[in-house]
Amino acid sequence: MTQTPPPRPPAPPPPGGRGLPPRPPAPAAKRPPTAPPAPAAVSQPPSPATATAPPAQRATATSPELGPGQVTLTEIVRRAEKEGISDIHLGVNEIPRFRKRGDLVPLEYPDTDLGTFMSWLREIMKDEEIRMFQENLDFDGAADLGFVRIRISLFDSLAGPAMVLRLIGATILKMDQLKLPEVFKKVCHYHKGLLLVTGPTGSGKSTTMAAMIDFMNDTFPYHIITIEDPVEFVHESRKCLIKHREVGRHTLKFFNALKGALRQDPDMMLVGEIRDKETVGIAIKAASTGHLVMGTLHTNSAVKTITRILDMFSAEEQPAIKLAISEIMVAIIAQLLCKTTDGKRAAFHDILINTDVIKEYILKDQYEEINQIMLKDTYEGMTTMNRSLYDLYQEGRITEEIAIEQSPSPNEMAQMLRGRI
Repeated sequence: MTQTPPPRPPAPPPPGGRGLPPRPPAPAAKRPPTAPPAPAAVSQPPSPATATAPPAQRATATSPELGPGQVTLTEIVRRAEKEGISDIHLGVNEIPRFRKRGDLVPLEYPDTDLGTFMSWLREIMKDEEIRMFQENLDFDGAADLGFVRIRISLFDSLAGPAMVLRLIGATILKMDQLKLPEVFKKVCHYHKGLLLVTGPTGSGKSTTMAAMIDFMNDTFPYHIITIEDPVEFVHESRKCLIKHREVGRHTLKFFNALKGALRQDPDMMLVGEIRDKETVGIAIKAASTGHLVMGTLHTNSAVKTITRILDMFSAEEQPAIKLAISEIMVAIIAQLLCKTTDGKRAAFHDILINTDVIKEYILKDQYEEINQIMLKDTYEGMTTMNRSLYDLYQEGRITEEIAIEQSPSPNEMAQMLRGRI
């Protein structure tokens, strides 16, 4: 009797076949004979410098065309101008955003691609300026679109090139339209000295100073020279002769232009920003020699402005600078913005007028006493930010919550609102 061999165990399934038998290979299709293909172009690998360059420097390889769903930059700016927007934030791989009443608001446009971004740049910048940005990775400038001027801050980032556009109204608002206190007109009548308007970026300093220069332009036969980076509000000469100079285009440095202005028969000089010790020194010298000098600093209060200037100098130099400031200072106006009940924004101020009493307190470093004088001496037009906020609250322009939220001293503000101060 012949024994039947035991059955063999099944072969293990092929990998990934889940136990199904593999399909037989399809027979190769017969292709008609063709001419041999042309040799493919050999692509050259990018050089190390190009491969590691930031996106802004490699942007020239991208065709500057609008992507799907995108609109021109002029359309975006026109929309922002109609909606009362202060700033436009644009960047590669980001959604465009508006700064509206202090808040960033995203728009319905798609993410910005590099071609769209470069197309936007070509609307507002010359080829030379774009090359400067690609070389330096930073650019500050301005452009006039006819219906509005814009200040351009262009920079590179991890996501790609980006820029912030500040809208500068084509129409310069009057002091009355801005509802500025009468003391602003009073300080414009000074013929010499140092007048400072301070505050953080976006606090409306440029708008306020433009209104003050516009008032002078209607009132005095002055020669006014402005030195800015970049030029923002453009004034047409009326009663005043006004010359605008832009740092980087018409002069290399603030210091050079301010020093040269002393030989150009000015009555008033505007320094867009007092940034360093040298600029402060020449501004003090100009104010000491019979000129009115207006400038800005990034400080949040009048008293802090004095200490900020002094801190630019060594301990040995400070007594002489303190004496000079006490003699030439006209006023310090520190400004901030807050939301109002009508959906807009209003300015509130620290206003320090340099009276004889203030001069003594500056020389003695009695800054707390200066604050008390500012709170009480309303006859000279002085005020503090808390008093200014309280006045806005009394007028019904801001709520109690906004007054306390924006106050530099919330406890004091709360006491004012309750009638304890």
